[in-house]
Amino acid sequence: MRTFLLLQAFSALPSVLCTTSSKRGLVYVPSEKHPTDDNIWVQSGSDLTWYYNYGPEPSNPFTGSQMQFVPMLWGASDTSTGTPFLDSVKAQISGGANISYALGFNEPDGQSSTGGSAIPADLAASTWIREIEPLRKLGVKLGAPAVTGAPSGFTWLQNFFTQCAGKCTPDFIPVHWYGNFEGLASHIGQVMGTYPNMTVWVTEYALPNADLTTTETFYNQSSEYFDRMENITHYSYFGAFRSDVSNVGPNATFLTQNGKLTNIGSWYLGGAATSNIPKGAAGKSALFAGWSLLVTAAAFWLFV
Repeated sequence: MRTFLLLQAFSALPSVLCTTSSKRGLVYVPSEKHPTDDNIWVQSGSDLTWYYNYGPEPSNPFTGSQMQFVPMLWGASDTSTGTPFLDSVKAQISGGANISYALGFNEPDGQSSTGGSAIPADLAASTWIREIEPLRKLGVKLGAPAVTGAPSGFTWLQNFFTQCAGKCTPDFIPVHWYGNFEGLASHIGQVMGTYPNMTVWVTEYALPNADLTTTETFYNQSSEYFDRMENITHYSYFGAFRSDVSNVGPNATFLTQNGKLTNIGSWYLGGAATSNIPKGAAGKSALFAGWSLLVTAAAFWLFV
């Protein structure tokens, strides 16, 4: 009964929310075709306080912006013995950059076709000990590997910590989720129950391929939930691109096909509803070119 009343209360949320939150960040996906879209995320009044780009180096469009960069070691290679990620982050700190956090591997239990780094737990553990764990001595707080929301994610993460043998000590657990709000809340509850001594960052989330009203309701439910949960300290919605190139459906995006802020995009930046309706690619399935750029850039660092 309590669960029913909670969900009923969420369903009564207004379709338009205009709120601000210091927890919100940007999952940055570059657009070669529309580079001026980058200006939207740093415009005056933007609510975004941090960002990541799946790589170790900051993105040029955001130099001098209010957003704090969070580097990520996207994957791992069994042929690499150096420390390019560690060296890069140390150099940034030495150069005066404010690097307070670092993210671990991106969906190591997932496949490359969906953006996962597809690495075994033992390789991830040895790479973490060599490349990420030393950052703790520099005062950097560390995010555990960001596994998928599938059951395999919990299994992979358990195997990772077993392989680490106490030598991997992240400060927070990143969460990825693509599904409805009830599933999201349940998944986060399971994460918190499994790792009660760590805070949570929701570093990728969206409701893919749903109708516009359902998608906007999901956004409002999830943002309200994240903002009131003390143990969730950061979150970043996966939708910072145009609707006609989205691989999570046009209605989940921040921008319309013409580069205008959707309701969700404006709400996420702390603004009011725009009533701009997103549309998908005409006459063909939308293709999200961003993944190929991100994977290529991230993979480069595995072989340096």
